[in-house]
Amino acid sequence: MLNQKVILITGGTGSFGEKFTEMCLKKYNPKKIIIYSRDELKQFEMQDKFRSTKGFNKLRFLIGDVRDISRLKLAMRDVDIIVHAAALKQVPAAEYNPNEAIKTNVNGAQNIIDACLERGSTVKRVIALSTDKAAAPINLYGATKLVSDKLFLSANNIRGKKDIRFSVVRYGNVMNSRGSVIPVFLKNKSMKYLNVTDKEMTRFSITLEEGVNFVFKSIKNMIGGEIFIPKIPSLRIIDIAKAINSKAKIRIIGIRPGEKIHEEMITETDSLNTYEFKDYYIILNEFNFTTVNSKEISKIINSKGGKRCKRGFSYNSRNNKKFLSIKDIKKYINKLN
Repeated sequence: MLNQKVILITGGTGSFGEKFTEMCLKKYNPKKIIIYSRDELKQFEMQDKFRSTKGFNKLRFLIGDVRDISRLKLAMRDVDIIVHAAALKQVPAAEYNPNEAIKTNVNGAQNIIDACLERGSTVKRVIALSTDKAAAPINLYGATKLVSDKLFLSANNIRGKKDIRFSVVRYGNVMNSRGSVIPVFLKNKSMKYLNVTDKEMTRFSITLEEGVNFVFKSIKNMIGGEIFIPKIPSLRIIDIAKAINSKAKIRIIGIRPGEKIHEEMITETDSLNTYEFKDYYIILNEFNFTTVNSKEISKIINSKGGKRCKRGFSYNSRNNKKFLSIKDIKKYINKLN
């Protein structure tokens, strides 16, 4: 699947990009991995980190922005697979700088699509990372990622005879990633109080390693035009605080603007086009204008063990069947130390 392939990772110096690169070099034999990002310091630090890693000679570090289509075209020369992880993802920053979020998250997505569909492009598969905030979004970040998802799914309708597939991976909060709550609690673990926005708040939870493995699996299974959603556990934010410091008092400070009490990955409306597999779901694009009609897609899905979800089904962090206990969270946090 990834052996002897040239892979481009946009936003490649982020938490996901670093872990993807590390695991790809360990599990596969890629021909080349291009780390595409706009932060020269992070690129320098990542080069230094991987310098003694087996396969370092296969890494290429390219300064660039997904807003710059001419630079993207250059980066895509001879590329087989694109993993699109670049995004402006901080909710308050996106609200305060909405046009900048649109330039990166929406226009950047369209630039990737346009560059891939140009004559001479060698790209065969594009997998775009999304977020649970794109399901029934209530903030600008989620809204831009929903538009991005739609762009990538619809790109399959205009590929013509070109041998290329576009799909999306959507999952929840990555534990201990930049901007997540665990580093904040760990930083303040010696304090008498830990601030929690709402005592009922829940989130989906996935580790970086699990997220990367799911992307590997999605690249292998993608038909083109679907959103892949892993079956992952939920956790209560208040339980993270208790796991980090059971003696600290919990101070409820109220929900922040643009925040949900429970995150969603599949809405009731999505259920009309959702299929369930053993350890993941897929949502099909309801606007399918390709020569691969719905019956053919259903055949492919059924051959892989997929079953259509019932009308009205939803998948959110509150109704999830699996929750991490305080003990489970402690085990994970202990691994960080």
